[in-house]
Amino acid sequence: MKKILCMSLAALFSTSFAVAQAADNDAYKAAKDKAESDYKVAKDNCKSLKGNAEDICKDEAKVAEARAILDATKQHQNTPKDVEKAQRKLADAEYDLAKERCDDMSGSAKSACKSDAKSAHKTALANLGTTSTTAAIAQDTREAGTNLANTTREATSDTRSAMSDTMITTKVKAEYAADPLVKAMDVHVETQKGVVMLSGFVPSKAEADKAIELARKIEGVQEVKSSLQIKK
Repeated sequence: MKKILCMSLAALFSTSFAVAQAADNDAYKAAKDKAESDYKVAKDNCKSLKGNAEDICKDEAKVAEARAILDATKQHQNTPKDVEKAQRKLADAEYDLAKERCDDMSGSAKSACKSDAKSAHKTALANLGTTSTTAAIAQDTREAGTNLANTTREATSDTRSAMSDTMITTKVKAEYAADPLVKAMDVHVETQKGVVMLSGFVPSKAEADKAIELARKIEGVQEVKSSLQIKK
């Protein structure tokens, strides 16, 4: 009797698991199809723009698509291999966007922008490697699987934070390059978790104050710390 009961429970569990897996696959496909459809619409809307603005718009749409697919993957197909693949596509898309935004700049500001974008991309890919290693160790037990999910979310959060800081730095430098009072090459800009740190030498207090003011206006900036010094 007990044997029959165990077999029945096993069959019920197997059926339930198969149904749940099928539901996850359907939900993932629906989310992926929506992400691709939204991308096509957004890309078509970019046609109203001209020049580099159109290219930036298309890359922004690609980033949004990659992020939506990553979210769907983590929710419905949360396996280390699939998550890492989706994360890599998002990192590549964000890198392409960062480089495209640099094209609106010139001189040292453009060079610094591309260097920051490349550094952020390397950081993102390095985080992927860490996540993959953790996954290989953890996937055999339920507790390890939980740890893996947490590690994956933390790595994704770190990657997005790094990219966000890079974009803030890029935008600050762009503002400096466009402002007649502030020279981009005189001010070193670094951003960590939304905190912009300014250093270097400027000709006057007015230029230092202007540099701080411009940095504070950038979206995403939490605080501006200045160690700018006046040239004597």
